[in-house]
Amino acid sequence: MKTLAMFATILALAAGLLGCGSQARNSAVPAGAAPDAAARPLRFIFITTLVHEEFFNPVRKGMQDAARLMGVRAEFTGTEGVDAKAQAAMITQAVADGYDGIAVDLIDPEAFDAAIQAAVEQGVPVVAFNTDDTTASARLSSVNQNLYEAGRVLGRRALEFIPPGGRVLIAMHDEGISALEDRCRGMTDELKAKGATWKRFITGSDPIKAEKIIAQNLRENPDVKVVLCTGQADLEPVALVIEREFKGQGYAVAGFDLSPTILRLIQADIIRFTIDQQPYVQGFYPVIQLALYCRYGIRPSNIDAGAFVITKKEAAAAVELKKANYR
Repeated sequence: MKTLAMFATILALAAGLLGCGSQARNSAVPAGAAPDAAARPLRFIFITTLVHEEFFNPVRKGMQDAARLMGVRAEFTGTEGVDAKAQAAMITQAVADGYDGIAVDLIDPEAFDAAIQAAVEQGVPVVAFNTDDTTASARLSSVNQNLYEAGRVLGRRALEFIPPGGRVLIAMHDEGISALEDRCRGMTDELKAKGATWKRFITGSDPIKAEKIIAQNLRENPDVKVVLCTGQADLEPVALVIEREFKGQGYAVAGFDLSPTILRLIQADIIRFTIDQQPYVQGFYPVIQLALYCRYGIRPSNIDAGAFVITKKEAAAAVELKKANYR
């Protein structure tokens, strides 16, 4: 009976939240405003980099699920490549277009500060998702992986198969993205504590060009058999090149994020493990936070999306959840 009562309470709460759309931001509507200004649903927008990367599919799913739950509208947009200046301009445009709240993938520690400050000063709350920097800005919160600590998790786990004083290749798909730098710093802090050394190289985000760069680096460093990666866009091509051209030569690969290809390569013993940052929650919780803030003044707070190791043991279950965009 207690379980049924609790379930009924949850349903009632959800129903109440869904009914809040007609009262959205009543207190923020200026006197004399049009009658429907308070009645319209809240509108939120997510602004990211690399908008069509497969990684963001669970983010979109989380955003959409939370939007239905909260009775709001949410859109997902961003830049095709890495362009912080263009993202900042999108924040300014979102304010001009009348969005009630903005979630931003903060890939740079300073490029967004002015646009975020202007948005907040005009009454539009801004939160971060996926990537955030610890430098001060007017954003209210962030839902993202603790990137430095996640790098340390990867580094510690990789030391299980790196010999004492061993050498490592570290792949990074783009320069100038704070998330990748933070992960790299975390993993190298762990590596140097055990005497390991490394060489870092940039693959680029174009898969075809990336595979050529990766193959070249592997051939130039034939004695290095461990490759650590900083994100999906470098882990996938590294593993694919090894599967195609260097299979059976003793390589150990590890990195970040989940994709169907990464999970297949884990099951094929090409990738030892990957670190899941749970992108679904990076789309879900910003919507909840923005809706609660706009409606009730409940201030958002930071949420660590986690750093969970996925090995061959966990891969099969993750494959099924990935199909539904929950992982």
